[in-house]
Amino acid sequence: MRNLSDTDAWSGMAALNDKVCPREGLQERLTRLPRPLVLTNGVFDVLHRGHVMYLAQARALGASLLVALNTDASARRLGKGADRPLNNELDRAFVIAALSSTSLVTWFDEDTPLNLITQIKPDILVKGGDYDMQKLAETRVVESYGGRALALPFVAGYSTTTLVQKIRVNGG
Repeated sequence: MRNLSDTDAWSGMAALNDKVCPREGLQERLTRLPRPLVLTNGVFDVLHRGHVMYLAQARALGASLLVALNTDASARRLGKGADRPLNNELDRAFVIAALSSTSLVTWFDEDTPLNLITQIKPDILVKGGDYDMQKLAETRVVESYGGRALALPFVAGYSTTTLVQKIRVNGG
């Protein structure tokens, strides 16, 4: 079995760093990704099996997957609790970037990713199964330029909110 050298470790870190992209450099970075481009968004606070399966399904719909994370401020406005997110936006970005399904990770500070969608025009927008896609302004924007908007079913039994409540009840 081969041991990882320092060079291998730094190469892996560079690849991981390369998948995290601030909004300012996003447009240029997207030109290097193969199409069709799939976009999904969320907080992804405490990564669990449901998230991993959802992101793998989203990636399977296209050639590249961009994950747009709510910034910490945006996540707090979602009303999940004063102490949420538990992990800060940079930590969440690196965890998501480490997944093989993820091509690129960025952030949005607004309440919805509507401005981001308008800016980058993904081929496919994917949301979790709790969304009625026909009621979302994001769907209308994506469909206006010929893109598709889809809701993927949840993996039953997995929720960050439920996991956090369980930890609190059981005392950690």
